[in-house]
Amino acid sequence: MEKPSNLLLKVARRLFESLEEQEKFIAALVNPQAFAPSILWCQPKPETSPFAVETPLTWQPQFIDRLALGEKPGQHPLHNQGYFYCLDFSSVFSASILLAITQPIPTVFDMCAAPGGKSVFAWKALQPKLLISNEVIGKRLGMLISNLKRCQIHPAIVVNRDSSIFAESIPASSNLVVVDAPCTGQSLLAKGEKAPGCFHPTAINKSANRQKRIIANSAQIVAPQGYLAYMTCTYSPEENEQVCEWFLSRFPQFQPVNVNHLQAYQSHLTNIPCYRIFPQSRLGAGAFAVLFQNTAEGESQDLDVSALSAVWMNSQNTLSNSTNTIGADC
Repeated sequence: MEKPSNLLLKVARRLFESLEEQEKFIAALVNPQAFAPSILWCQPKPETSPFAVETPLTWQPQFIDRLALGEKPGQHPLHNQGYFYCLDFSSVFSASILLAITQPIPTVFDMCAAPGGKSVFAWKALQPKLLISNEVIGKRLGMLISNLKRCQIHPAIVVNRDSSIFAESIPASSNLVVVDAPCTGQSLLAKGEKAPGCFHPTAINKSANRQKRIIANSAQIVAPQGYLAYMTCTYSPEENEQVCEWFLSRFPQFQPVNVNHLQAYQSHLTNIPCYRIFPQSRLGAGAFAVLFQNTAEGESQDLDVSALSAVWMNSQNTLSNSTNTIGADC
């Protein structure tokens, strides 16, 4: 086993009081093991599954299959035909907070969308009249567009702008805004991937400040009585619970929503209803998720297409010209 760094040891002690849990957490990162893959069915399932499927968890949506360890769904012909989208089960966990929404959601805005897993989940779970998927990093647009086209996700629009632009141009217009926030990516280690400097305080603080800016801008476009979903794939409290505490102190009109099917995963680091899995659970490499509702009264604003005309046209051109066939989350 690789020797854990002092910074990893420090984070482990902050996350868990129990020495046993600290050791399990550290072992999951320095001696990573493969996790079972999962798929989201975009089209009706075949009568006979082409994969060996694990027994579903009680909260697992019917359109998700958790596959046996060693299955390679991305190599199956049905993948290229758009029947399903590959994603890890940590993503299923965090996106499942959307299942707590019972009211109709005409417009979904995914603020940090690439490669597309949360957009596809929201489209399947909520069946919005319009899905807007934004990706600010230009080189990630190809994979997002390719995945949405392959999985026949429509009606959908792909845009490419900073969150601040949307806060100014389309306020109070979206019934759900999803923020799968960029983070230090500490859970990559549990997958056997590299994330240099992910436990360094400077990197964590820089990431947390960026997350606060994005969630603050995203809050501006949530319609009255609409929802804001915040999620990460990292462990540091500064990027998770502390972002939630900061957000609620500055946007008191938003209230956290209890997600009943995830009560067993309530974060032990806060009283705010937010939910975590850690890699030692063997469900996935790690995830954090919380759902807020905008309790403000009033009517939602019409989505002003003319205010976004440059973004809109850019997106349409990108969609028509894209020939990328980049894979999905797994």
